[in-house]
Amino acid sequence: MSLMNLFGKKKKEFKAFCNITREPLESGFGYLLTTAQIISSKKYWDLVMTEPETLSYTISHFNNQPSGTQMRNMIFEKYASVAKPWMISDSIIGYFEVDKTQARTNAKKWWESEGNFIPEEAGPAQQKLELSAFNAYKDYAVLEAGRGKANPKR
Repeated sequence: MSLMNLFGKKKKEFKAFCNITREPLESGFGYLLTTAQIISSKKYWDLVMTEPETLSYTISHFNNQPSGTQMRNMIFEKYASVAKPWMISDSIIGYFEVDKTQARTNAKKWWESEGNFIPEEAGPAQQKLELSAFNAYKDYAVLEAGRGKANPKR
């Protein structure tokens, strides 16, 4: 027994937050997704590319400014290169077409291991997807996502 336990100090409670919304997650809840599952969602890319922090790049991109396209490409690469699985809240899971039962089961394993469980399919998306699929997701994210918000007249 450690000295801390002798003096009645509790072990620090394991906490988690949604990797997308940053909302706190109740122990045992949420969904565990892989980066490949995250980047394959058009609804998610439409959300990401129209957030206040990224909307200016989206508008620039659709106004044929190379700097906007370059920034959108960098945003995609940042998300696609995440090696760890993503804990996702109930409020955002609808953006992803995944097996929710499996994602919930993986989340429970993740909670039980205090964040150490990593599904075999986890890792950077380019290493886990066929090149053609990866490029199709990238093309949507960089070239098309958020078009409706950036150019409402089209």
